[in-house]
Amino acid sequence: MKSFAGVCDISTKLFTLTGVQRTKSFAGVRGVPEKFFFILLFAAGGANTKKRKQITHHMNHKDHVHLLHKGVSGQGGTWADLGSGTGAFTLALADLIGPTGQIYSIDKDQRALKEQEKSMRASFPATTVYYITADFTHQLDLPPLDGIIMANSLHFVRHKDPLLQLVRSYLRPGGHFILVEYNADHGNMWVPHPLSYRTWETLSRQNGFTQTRLLATVPSRFFGEIYSALSLHA
Repeated sequence: MKSFAGVCDISTKLFTLTGVQRTKSFAGVRGVPEKFFFILLFAAGGANTKKRKQITHHMNHKDHVHLLHKGVSGQGGTWADLGSGTGAFTLALADLIGPTGQIYSIDKDQRALKEQEKSMRASFPATTVYYITADFTHQLDLPPLDGIIMANSLHFVRHKDPLLQLVRSYLRPGGHFILVEYNADHGNMWVPHPLSYRTWETLSRQNGFTQTRLLATVPSRFFGEIYSALSLHA
């Protein structure tokens, strides 16, 4: 079998075809979705095309909207997507808040943000989006927000409490924080620090969020399940 190093240069075209929407390269592993693991293993092992198509079935825009929609109170408002990558969930958020809403899309991968901007212009040209190249673990210059989403990005942070307190500080009172994560407490080299919904219930309370509740789940072949949860700024 080929080594992982031998598949790190998988092309952007492959990622596009297989639906990877949160990062462009293995080297920039922030937010890599679960289906990438199977692509990587089968690319390394030379699996046949039929089997690979079965393994790489992936979530689509409808699934992303499904994970968010119960946490978005209606159209309009000012939101941020922290660790947005190429924008799978940013596009879902734009679909939900409509043309009267505003989104601050933050990621440290400028190329991913450029790709996201093209997709946004094609799908939701009337939505105002500000693309900010920055590390969301550092202080950001943002206006008071009605909502924040973090989808497959919090699991890259080992020590979550300082970041969650920073995230909470961006929200207006009563503001919505939507977390999308793998429902697991043990990760791997690609998803190093996931947290289950039960762990999130405790962690959110410890960091000043209230009324945490489960919104939706979708199956995950790698970690069993992906969930979305809503928490409010007290």
